[in-house]
Amino acid sequence: MLADSLAFAKPARLQRVFDAARRLLLSDGGCQAIEARAEALEQAGVFAGSDWASPQSLIPSLTQHALTSADANVLVIEALSELRLLAVARGRYLHPQVSAEQAQHYLAQVLATNLTLLFTPPGEAQRVSQGRLAGIAHAVLTHLAEGIGYQQIIDRLIEEIWRMLQQRPIQTGPVRQMITQIAVCQANPAIDLSGSGQGADRLISSLFGPTLASREDPGLAVYQERLQSMDAGTLQREASGCARAMHDTGLVSAYHTVLIQHVLGQSDHLLAEALGLSSTGRDCLLCYRDLVHALIRTSVTPDTPQACYGLALMLERGILYQQPLAPALWRQLNLQLCPEARRRLSLSFGEQVDPSVRLLEGVLCILGQPLGVGQGNNPTCQSARALSMWAYNDPDYLLQMVAWAARDDEIIMHFEGQPVSSRESGAGLAATAPRDLDPVSTLVVPHLDRIYAEMGRLCAGREGDPHRWVNPEFHGWWTGRGFRINVDVDTGQIVDLGEFLRHFYSSYHPFYNGNQPLIHPQPAGIAITDSAARFIGWHAITILRVALDPQQVMRVFFYNPNNDSGQDWGNDVVVSTAGHGERHGESSLPFEQFASRLYIFHYDPLEHGELARVSHDELQRVADHMNSSWAQTRWREGAVPDLQASAN
Repeated sequence: MLADSLAFAKPARLQRVFDAARRLLLSDGGCQAIEARAEALEQAGVFAGSDWASPQSLIPSLTQHALTSADANVLVIEALSELRLLAVARGRYLHPQVSAEQAQHYLAQVLATNLTLLFTPPGEAQRVSQGRLAGIAHAVLTHLAEGIGYQQIIDRLIEEIWRMLQQRPIQTGPVRQMITQIAVCQANPAIDLSGSGQGADRLISSLFGPTLASREDPGLAVYQERLQSMDAGTLQREASGCARAMHDTGLVSAYHTVLIQHVLGQSDHLLAEALGLSSTGRDCLLCYRDLVHALIRTSVTPDTPQACYGLALMLERGILYQQPLAPALWRQLNLQLCPEARRRLSLSFGEQVDPSVRLLEGVLCILGQPLGVGQGNNPTCQSARALSMWAYNDPDYLLQMVAWAARDDEIIMHFEGQPVSSRESGAGLAATAPRDLDPVSTLVVPHLDRIYAEMGRLCAGREGDPHRWVNPEFHGWWTGRGFRINVDVDTGQIVDLGEFLRHFYSSYHPFYNGNQPLIHPQPAGIAITDSAARFIGWHAITILRVALDPQQVMRVFFYNPNNDSGQDWGNDVVVSTAGHGERHGESSLPFEQFASRLYIFHYDPLEHGELARVSHDELQRVADHMNSSWAQTRWREGAVPDLQASAN
């Protein structure tokens, strides 16, 4: 038995398990049999030492490569992992790392990514490379679809796409891939979607036919010819159609880039119409006409379409009126990338587009969508938060960081007057250079990650949490030098909770701070929990504002560097990304629920305010939220804190 094997004997027995699983997967009822034994297989160590040992970190988009692999072991272990997660999703396996909702969400994405493998028989290339193994992928995906429901796959996928697009991520590759899969399935007469897929037309047309002249997806060359024969009125209708599709979804069609280049230099009115600009954006376009035209000529291509959206939102923000921005962007246009920067961008995005053009697209997107930055599958939330904060609050500083990283392959920051070089610093939190990020993050995050870790090392030996000193030095002068934490660093126990909460209310809640809005975004730390309210870890976020939502509930609006900010943290604490007054990219929670997950915040110590006179009942509700989730085992024994959670 694999479970009873000693460590040195496991590899040989593991191979026998894989061989048996392969034969079982090729037989009728094999998937059901393995799903029923999923928990026993994992506990026996079938995933030990592999990437599949951490199911919470698996990436759905990578499953296609594994399911079409010619390596039988890779294919089998992927199949075992999917069937394990199906058992979790159905409630047959209570997994310590993944909840049923997370497993179901992951499997829906897996099915969406592999719709072709699910609905069509193996192609010639797959049959040649995999032989009989090609039947395993189809069998597993069919079993997954039966477990989740065929008719729900497309509908759930469409719902998921719209939910993600509401957050306006900079990286749109995964969403584009899913929309393409839907389009392929709808166009295939052999695929019966059983009436599902309602509402997909807007998504598909946003990429493949946003206007009347491109409705049947004629190809870029044909569309270019059609544009040349259009009169001014028809061109304006095309421009309005492209802009409407872009701002409706946050996605930009390659046809849109052809139109932009066509009207460039002909009519600034048509250009503003194609970008969907308001009076603010139009004024900015006219004031900085030469710069905007140069940015479009360089960055807007059919292979870099999102540059259009980033440029439009940047103009709408009006940040070009900040004196350093225009010269900094002119520098970016002429920036010579160092060999390492070019290599890193080419590894992540390929060589179809020149790395400097790809980087410029990323710069425009991050300036236009500062809350669209994601950390990818990397432990670099601090660095992602910094990039977002700078793009949001200090964009010329961000451009300086980009210039240093791209030109010099080095960033130098200062910690309490001492220079800290990314080149001379030790390792950061990420074990390897991230490759699943936007262009700006791909270049800058490795430097920031090392610098942040080095600043933490410089705090070694100091009493208390190093974030107290690192965050203001790393993120910017606007970060409050006052610091509060409700967890003892050495023991992990809750301390001074009542004072912590009253101070947070007096610093951030409008009803307790004289109705003073938050002026600068502030870094904060939260305790992340899963949908079962189980503690996962500490996470860096940015508090953006605190305000009443349309239902007159006081909410904290914050930036979460996770790629998907709409999360269920358990016990009815569900992070909202739309429907409660959120702007694109914002997350929000009612004030009490947010306070129950908060463990670190900054404030201005020179603001002479009193501790908020919050009612004991309200503070008790926050404490009870904590006690029913991440803080349940963290109450200091033998002590009587000023606020203690009620016994459940």
